[in-house]
Amino acid sequence: MLILVINCGSSSAKYELYDIRLNRSLAKGIVERIGQANSSCKDHYAAIKIIVSTLTHGRHGVIKSKDEITGIGHRVVHGGEEFKRSTLITKKVIDKIGEYSELAPLHNPPSLLGIKACSKILEGIPQVAVFDTSFHQTMPPQAFLYGIPIKFYKRYGIRRYGFHGTSHRFVAAEAARRL
Repeated sequence: MLILVINCGSSSAKYELYDIRLNRSLAKGIVERIGQANSSCKDHYAAIKIIVSTLTHGRHGVIKSKDEITGIGHRVVHGGEEFKRSTLITKKVIDKIGEYSELAPLHNPPSLLGIKACSKILEGIPQVAVFDTSFHQTMPPQAFLYGIPIKFYKRYGIRRYGFHGTSHRFVAAEAARRL
């Protein structure tokens, strides 16, 4: 079982191909300068094509065909209150990630570009969104509410969401393992 992990930023796309059965990374890398002047990579679609061609390269690749990839995981910064765990990507999920782009305007739009590119280039392979904000969904109201009238939370969703949840989850698990 091979999982391709993608983390699209505004001008980069990091990736890692992970073999679940062997519990090890087969390849990882980064495509940088996406969309910048004098870059050979004009957009996130081109970046995903570069990633796939690198992984399947006849001489230097680690897999023979993109069909060997069994799943794709995307880091998505903001899932609002909607997404409390990693979620299989559907049209509805894509639309909701787009809605939350105004809460993470530098992060969610590039993630959506990566998701849409993978939908075309790696068509038929299940994709999962892993939300940074989902780790913090268990905060009690006294921790996530600001000291402002409650109507602002109820009407506009103004609250603390917590970020870098995937990193917090990893560090907490690693600390527990080592202690």
